[in-house]
Amino acid sequence: MASFVKFNSFVEAVAEKTHNLGSDTLKVALTNTAPNATDTQLSNITEISYTNCSARTITTSSSSQSSGTYKLVLADLTLTASGSVGPFRYVVIYNDTATNDELIGYYDYGSAVTLQASDQFVIDFDGTAGVLTIA
Repeated sequence: MASFVKFNSFVEAVAEKTHNLGSDTLKVALTNTAPNATDTQLSNITEISYTNCSARTITTSSSSQSSGTYKLVLADLTLTASGSVGPFRYVVIYNDTATNDELIGYYDYGSAVTLQASDQFVIDFDGTAGVLTIA
């Protein structure tokens, strides 16, 4: 399973009310170009074409805190190709509700992935530990 890497700007964006992770619309962007930790918004990412790709909206399973630790849990997302999609290596999570589509973090799958018609790619978010915690 790929590990989550947060963008540096995410910490400030949370502190300054850019994100409401419990209600904002989160989406994934696919890229074959390595993101930089200093990237701040979706326009900094070189996205692939989504012409043959299913919807990329993520469902939030829970957004809550317990004993001072916040945890964001996202439902797994299955992308389905209706034709060639890719190649992509990185799956970037961004906030589609935020004014500039601010970035949250990304997963590096280690090598490029190309989907053909009817292929599926499952983004397996950790349902137990969550995508991220803030303590």
